[in-house]
Amino acid sequence: MHYVRDPVNKSTKFLCALAVLIFLISISNLSAQEAPITSAMEKSSEGVVGDWQGTLEVSGQQLHLILHISQAADKSLTATMDSVDQAAKGIPISKISLQDGKLSFSSDAIHGSYEGKLNASGTQIDGTWTQGQPLPLTFKRAAQASAVDGSWLGALDLGGIKLRLLFQITSTPEGLQATLKSLDQGGVVIPVTSVKQDGAKVMIEINSIKGSFSGTLDKDLATMEGTWSQNGPPMPLTLKKTDAEKLQTVVPHPQEPKKPYPYRSEDVSYENKSAPGVTLAATLTLPHGKGPFPAVLLITGSGPQDRDEALLGHRPFLVLSDYLTRHGIAVLRADDRGVAKSTGNFATATTADFATDAEAGIAYLKTRPEINIHKIGLIGHSEGAVIAPMVTAHNHDVAFIVMMAGTGVPGDAVLAEQAKLILEAKGVPAEKAARQGQIQLEVLELAKEEKDPAVLEKKLHEKLGAEVPEAQIGAAIQTINTPWMRYFITYDPAMALSKVTCPVLVLNGEKDLQVSPQQNLPVIRKALEAAGNKHFEIVELPGLNHLFQTAKTGSPAEYSQIEETIAPVALDKIASWILKQ
Repeated sequence: MHYVRDPVNKSTKFLCALAVLIFLISISNLSAQEAPITSAMEKSSEGVVGDWQGTLEVSGQQLHLILHISQAADKSLTATMDSVDQAAKGIPISKISLQDGKLSFSSDAIHGSYEGKLNASGTQIDGTWTQGQPLPLTFKRAAQASAVDGSWLGALDLGGIKLRLLFQITSTPEGLQATLKSLDQGGVVIPVTSVKQDGAKVMIEINSIKGSFSGTLDKDLATMEGTWSQNGPPMPLTLKKTDAEKLQTVVPHPQEPKKPYPYRSEDVSYENKSAPGVTLAATLTLPHGKGPFPAVLLITGSGPQDRDEALLGHRPFLVLSDYLTRHGIAVLRADDRGVAKSTGNFATATTADFATDAEAGIAYLKTRPEINIHKIGLIGHSEGAVIAPMVTAHNHDVAFIVMMAGTGVPGDAVLAEQAKLILEAKGVPAEKAARQGQIQLEVLELAKEEKDPAVLEKKLHEKLGAEVPEAQIGAAIQTINTPWMRYFITYDPAMALSKVTCPVLVLNGEKDLQVSPQQNLPVIRKALEAAGNKHFEIVELPGLNHLFQTAKTGSPAEYSQIEETIAPVALDKIASWILKQ
């Protein structure tokens, strides 16, 4: 399960694509000499020579540009441009001229052009950038670079998952400006609200994701030691100056389908009538033909997830829905409530609430004439595989379910085992890892007994103060006292499983460290047998991790570095099993 929440909230991260201006990164390797430059010669050309900075507002995001203008021996102008946030340097300017105070230039490499007016003092150029559509762009004389100008890279360690953060800081006439990229989560630019420097102290705030960094520059001006904060206690984060052009920002994902698809894809929405204010935005994919087709509803794992279950650069549900639809199965996948285009409040919802969202999805599928209402099934991943049996236990309209990395034991036991296994994968000695897992379990046991946060914190200090730092105890209190976690640690999924009589396919990866097959599969089997279910199959897939990728260790730290999104053996097993039903 995605118990470790990403530092960049999925409900706000990367929702805006650069719809107008896309500088292809490949052009960053071009030099000014690779494109001929022509210019008008005039007496006033010296007035525009130098470095100029401008900021484009594109789809709610900022792109910082630096224009470098030089003058040749024959008084003609030459120029290049940098797109700072996209690490594209030396973009060749094909033509540039200054006549009667009007600056014009164009770049064949990126099919863009600019026209602006130089003010009387020679300090500002007001104009328009055109690349597909016109956008206002003002250039000002470049500010003197500060010690923090440049690219700064750091990695957050989230219990086995490492997320690389890249800050790009630039001095401008208005002061320091910056952008942030979470390289392992897609690498899209996130605007920084403010950057402040006071001597060696640096503070960065990103209001859109409620995040901030506070650090101190070392004497060599190459490292910032500090902390990252986002909806919780601070976490250590060290930023080091780096060459952004040499970074691999996105691991390729060859399984992701490309349009046009060989099937129909339709954006839809439907209400959860049992939860006022919750409307689910979704995508329905349908095989070509009249049908009626068997159909599945995909149910995401824990944490705020979009309809593709986007995680660490991967989009598992996009890959899964594509595969199933190509094999004749209709698929409905929805953004979680309160995420992306769905309405509602995610923060106050529990697993039981998400189960009602799934039921709304089933009700919607039954309204579609292309769907065989007697062959509607559920596929749940991680927490979604806990929700599927919850729904099926009392909804006889569900024809079958597929559990991908679902649990059979209560959440506190799952989390304790998860902590132990991930530590072992990181090289922590087995005895120490087991003790940490036990501490996790003791914390959650106390939490189940004590609902008052103040009393709980006091008891935790008394019980664990010698072994656990105070900051970690505070973080545990904050995490535990959410509706979702309170529900999750007490809920026993075996109760619902013992009432499921429809066909069930249970899949687990052998290297799953988040939902251990050894801990959960025997309990799932026992619960289904108790239900008298004669139509279930349990499969442990060799070499696969929690995301059903082919993995070396199964550690969450590997997720973002693996090109494969879902192993073909898992996709084939799911599709072939459903078609047999």
